[in-house]
Amino acid sequence: MIIADQVLEGRDAILAAAGHHPYVRNALARDEAPRGWRRDDAVGWLLPAERGPRGGAIGAPGPAVDVFADQVARGALRPGQWLHLPRLDPAALPGRLAVARHDEWDFLWSAAAPPRQPDEERVARLTGADHPALTALIEEAFPSTTSRPGDPRIVDWYGIRDGDRIVACGADRSRGDIGFLAGLAVAPDRRGRGLGAALTAAMTRALLARHDTVALGVYSVNVGAIRLYRRLGFAAGLARSSVQLA
Repeated sequence: MIIADQVLEGRDAILAAAGHHPYVRNALARDEAPRGWRRDDAVGWLLPAERGPRGGAIGAPGPAVDVFADQVARGALRPGQWLHLPRLDPAALPGRLAVARHDEWDFLWSAAAPPRQPDEERVARLTGADHPALTALIEEAFPSTTSRPGDPRIVDWYGIRDGDRIVACGADRSRGDIGFLAGLAVAPDRRGRGLGAALTAAMTRALLARHDTVALGVYSVNVGAIRLYRRLGFAAGLARSSVQLA
C-alpha cells in the first residue's frame, strides 16, 4: 500500500501526472505495470520486483524520500534495490533512508538533430560477432558502466573501428517512448580526436529517426562530457540522485 495524496495506477496515469516529462517517458517502459503516487510536488513510482531500478520520482525530493522511506518500513523495498530520485543533499537521508551508495548524475535530452561532426560516417552498427572486441574496449575505457554485451536492455551497439579494433562504442538502450544512449566509451589512446562527438552525434541522429526525443545520462562530475553533450544539442537536463538501499 502506498500512502500519498493521490495513488496513480499504471503508466498512463503516472505520465499524465508528470506532464509526460522525458525522464518519466524513458523510465517507464510500455510493457510495465508500475504503481505510482503523487505527494505535494513529487510524482513517483515503483516497478515490479523483477525490474530495476525499483523506484523513481521527479519533483521535490523531500516528499519522494518520505514515501520511499515508508515503503522501506513496510517491506516493499529491500536492501540492494535502487531508487532514482530528484537531486538531494546526502545529509538529508540519515534517519530517513539507509543507503549503501549515492550517485549524482544528470539526465540530458534533445529533440533536435545535432550539428554534423567529422568522422560520423565511420560510425557503424555492430553485431554479436563484435562482442569480444566490445568487451575489451569497455574494460579498458569504461569498466564501471552497467551496459555490457549480452545485456537484454540493449537494442543495438554502435561503434567506430580502426582496422580490426573497435576504438569507440555506445549502446542504444531505448525504452519507453524515447531513445536513450548508454555506455558511450572511447579508447584512452584515441581520446581528444573527436570520436566521442562523432559517435554521439551519429547515434543521436539514428535514434531520432525512430523517436521524437533522445536522452542520455552522465555523472555530474564529468564536466568534459557534459560540455560535449551540450554542444551537440543536449541542452535540457534534470539533476538526479541515485541511491542503493542498505
